[in-house]
Amino acid sequence: MDRTHLHIVTYNIHKGFSQFHQNLMVHVLRDQLRSLGPDIVFLQEVQGRHSRNAKKFENWPYEPQYEFLAEDVWQSTAYGGNVIYGHGHHGNAILARFPIEHSHNQDVTQMRFERRGLLHCTIHLPGLTKALHCVCVHLSVFARSRRRQMDALAGYLEGIADPDSPLIIAGDFNDWRNEADELLAHRLGMLEAFGGAFGSLDSPGRSFPAKRPLLRLDRIYVRGFTVERAEMHSGAPWSKISDHAALSAHLKGAQGIVQEEPRLHDLFPSN
Repeated sequence: MDRTHLHIVTYNIHKGFSQFHQNLMVHVLRDQLRSLGPDIVFLQEVQGRHSRNAKKFENWPYEPQYEFLAEDVWQSTAYGGNVIYGHGHHGNAILARFPIEHSHNQDVTQMRFERRGLLHCTIHLPGLTKALHCVCVHLSVFARSRRRQMDALAGYLEGIADPDSPLIIAGDFNDWRNEADELLAHRLGMLEAFGGAFGSLDSPGRSFPAKRPLLRLDRIYVRGFTVERAEMHSGAPWSKISDHAALSAHLKGAQGIVQEEPRLHDLFPSN
């Protein structure tokens, strides 16, 4: 990877199953993610363990899904189990080609029947002057709960990250009303990958359902980067993998957070 460029993907993987849980798709999912070749992957509805499915499906991965997907490609993983039950758990995950220095899963549950968490990681990228903050989100389907979760996320980041620190928030926002621009992006000084600063009439990209995307549920917000290109991955084979489309963005480090190359007179100062 060019040290000033970053390729990211966000994807709600539906616990590794196709829409309506008809077919196990985690193996196809792994191949498709690798074909995109991102540096950092933000995943939602990742199955950490499911003992019943492990007995039901002969090709069920032995290891947790995030480890199975990351194997031999993304050297670092972080996982936050949000929904826990007797036979397993699922939640959010981040896969990275670079070392994850710190990770924390923040419980932002508003209703006991809808468990939600925000997975936060710090990653030190070669060429950046400050650590990159990454947050993988899967917010509530209820507007009032989403607003509280976005407020909690903004407050959390304001408390731990400098205002000029590079930041990426990506995931399933369930925000078809596009309230995140006002409640989160403006507050944290971020831009939405498909629409530029604070979005536009055509953003965010439509990502649900994957077979015929109508709703703008999934997002990528960035700070400290310019967006060179953003893409939505729908249609075959993506529409057979999950009920959501995958989103990707190619980013370039903005001036001020990219470490400059040493200049000649810095290397050989005059007497």
